[in-house]
Amino acid sequence: MRITILGGNGFLGRKLAARLARDGVLGGRPIAALTLFDLAEPAPLPAPFPVRRQAGDVADPAAVAAAIPPGTDVVFHLAAVVSAQAEADYDLGLRVNLHGTLAVLQACRALGTCPRVVFTSSVASFSGGQEAVLPDDARQLPANSYGAQKAIGELLLQDASRRRFLDAVNLRLPTVMVRPGRPNRAASSFVSAIIREPLLGLETECPVPESFAVWICSPRSAIAWFLHAATMDTAPLGLDRGINPPGRSATVAKMLQALEEVAGAEARARVRFVPDPEIQAIVADWPAAFEADRARRLGFAEQEPLEELVRAFIAEDLEATRRERGL
Repeated sequence: MRITILGGNGFLGRKLAARLARDGVLGGRPIAALTLFDLAEPAPLPAPFPVRRQAGDVADPAAVAAAIPPGTDVVFHLAAVVSAQAEADYDLGLRVNLHGTLAVLQACRALGTCPRVVFTSSVASFSGGQEAVLPDDARQLPANSYGAQKAIGELLLQDASRRRFLDAVNLRLPTVMVRPGRPNRAASSFVSAIIREPLLGLETECPVPESFAVWICSPRSAIAWFLHAATMDTAPLGLDRGINPPGRSATVAKMLQALEEVAGAEARARVRFVPDPEIQAIVADWPAAFEADRARRLGFAEQEPLEELVRAFIAEDLEATRRERGL
């Protein structure tokens, strides 16, 4: 099996690549080769199979075609400009999130072998706000440019699947927490920051009130969903290739309670509430919960409890984050 990860230098791309290197197989088939593609050349990855590392622009059709060579079986399309950045720079969001997905579609179409494409869409492609609990057939009505670009990408890949150019599974990821490293430009960056920064011994600001609820998942769950999406039988999906994975709805208060339970009251005290109208304007329309019944029927695993999510970050990413940030 030959695999490409677009966005292979991002934190989920690195975790996915490490898992593939550890397992050596995907869906019971030995991995013959892995290509890691990102704007900056991904870091070396020890693996029991050849790993090709490529730097390039996902909106450049030639670069993407080179990253998806003949014989590619699975493409994980994780490359994106995140929410607040896409809102602030409309042209950049269009180029990466829309034209980048078009480049992926055309590269896969050129293969003529209908490769599996796992596309990271987002809950930001929906609206509804704090009171919403969206069913699986909810209409996508994005209230931000990032969500609109993701919804467009879903439709393109859905139609390409119908035409048998590729075989897409569009995963509408919840907000992933806890992200290692440094804060990014996602509007939801605070969700990770209110856990990560206190565990690093740093103070941080939360731009929304304690009552604000977010549909979340852990990196562990996201990787498990990627692997399942790459190997599942897509026949039951029919025309509808969009999946709302079974995340967890959690208020900021619940997140901080989990932080306190794992790391003590001193850690929780490092979070200060400072309203940010710009961030609130972006995240206010994001739905706080999904039913996700379809995903469960299709075999996608449940999200673990919040306390386990915090412990997983401590066990897997805290020390590496300290080193990266010079703490």
